[in-house]
Amino acid sequence: MQQQAADVLLATQTALSQASALAVQYSFSVLGAVILLILGWALAGFTSRWAYEGLSRVHGIDETLARFFTNVLRYALLILVFITVLGQFGVQTASIIATLGAAGLAIGLALQGTLQNIAAGIMLLILRPFRVGEYIETSSAAGTVREIGLFATELRTGDGLYRLAPNSTLWNTPITNFSREPTRRNDVNVKIADGDDIHQALETLMGLAKADSRVLRSPEPSVFIDSLGDGAILVTLRYWAKTGDWWAVSRDMIKRVKLAFNERDRDVVPDVPDAASAKNSKGRAAAEKPAPTRQ
Repeated sequence: MQQQAADVLLATQTALSQASALAVQYSFSVLGAVILLILGWALAGFTSRWAYEGLSRVHGIDETLARFFTNVLRYALLILVFITVLGQFGVQTASIIATLGAAGLAIGLALQGTLQNIAAGIMLLILRPFRVGEYIETSSAAGTVREIGLFATELRTGDGLYRLAPNSTLWNTPITNFSREPTRRNDVNVKIADGDDIHQALETLMGLAKADSRVLRSPEPSVFIDSLGDGAILVTLRYWAKTGDWWAVSRDMIKRVKLAFNERDRDVVPDVPDAASAKNSKGRAAAEKPAPTRQ
């Protein structure tokens, strides 16, 4: 009986000594893990803020892109800290990294379309074919840019409608930006009868262009005979104007040409055959006033 009690006492003492040793051992591991978590969290926050401030000072880097890169950096550091903490407890981190890689590959395949939009959004923000406030047109969308996101771009159409265009559709198609260049050309074509005085017609068109202060003097406006038809001659007035004045100048010029040739009893049909110039109501908002830009 005494021997049995002694064995129990010895087993208890051994268990307590082992427990105390494990407690001491793992207490340092837990303490080290807590310290690593605190330091890693602080380091990730400081690094992300430092990276954001640095990217914000770089010319051409959009705020959305800067925040995206800093968030990616922050979460990458937090994942590295988490894996390091697990290594403090003897966990095989190689298997965790392999698992995370496989999970990332599976998520990438499942979200292939979404990742394509993100990649396109990053390229749009880096190359900047358009900015907020500019009027653009593609094969699938047209409107004034309101916001450029990582997944999609918000547009406001010429007739006041809201349109959300996925970035992949904008990146994989040619983009026409009506607001980027400071000046824009316009052609006014006039059909006159074959027997009319061509020189007088050319002088009339040139006089109308020079009389409008919104028509740029450089490049200088020009008038020329564009083509000859059956009983008619096509005369063209070509001039440049500021992008913000283009719409108003083009409408006013067509009206003045029509009135001027009507006074001379000429059969005149002024038009604007250029596809980029003869915009319908979709392009009016961009042509009436200068579009604001945001760097």
